[in-house]
Amino acid sequence: MFRTAALSLCLVVAVASTGAANKEESRLENSGVVLEEVLGVPDNIPQELLDKAECVIVIPSMLKVAVGLGGNYGRGAMVCRTGPAFAGSWGAPAMYALDGGSVGLQLGAQATDLVLLVMNRRGVEALLGSKVQLGGSASAAAGPKGRDVSAATDATMRAEILSYSRTRGLFAGVSLDGASLRPDDDASEQVYGRLITARTIVNATDLSVPAAGRRLVDALEKSAPRNDSKAATH
Repeated sequence: MFRTAALSLCLVVAVASTGAANKEESRLENSGVVLEEVLGVPDNIPQELLDKAECVIVIPSMLKVAVGLGGNYGRGAMVCRTGPAFAGSWGAPAMYALDGGSVGLQLGAQATDLVLLVMNRRGVEALLGSKVQLGGSASAAAGPKGRDVSAATDATMRAEILSYSRTRGLFAGVSLDGASLRPDDDASEQVYGRLITARTIVNATDLSVPAAGRRLVDALEKSAPRNDSKAATH
């Protein structure tokens, strides 16, 4: 009887672990689908900014958890360029979580896809730590869209993180002040099959991209294969 109970418990644990892994892998794959769709429409993220981004974060289907209170909850992935100056090809994805803040009352209770560009090393280092508050420990701004970024304000262009949203097919820059981003190492563990931190993933030189993350990385390699920021050339 004990043997049967123990076997049943092992099966329950195995099924639960597989389900968690499938959920995170599905979330990672969906991040790639969202980025492909965003980059495939006209008047999206300016190419000049995408070419200069050190990392890109995609949060698919973020939800407002309390209508009227401005609370948001989302999970997704961050992909950074490889190398000490973030000038190489796009690396393996690390899972990330976004909590709190408000993306605007006009979005109501609708699920919202977010795409965030991390524009410099300071922004990357902040995100590789623990929890980062946007607009606080990391400067953030609604990103300009379209082909020309000349109309963007100085404050926008100095921001460490530029953020965009897509709701009901509408794409626009969005303010995320008050929201917090943090590495979701539990989710990364489910994707990679072992305990691994966001910092380890981003700094790795020989870490293979998991199958679920291939679509996300390929979309970035196709759209912005080189880092054109001045910092990457020094």
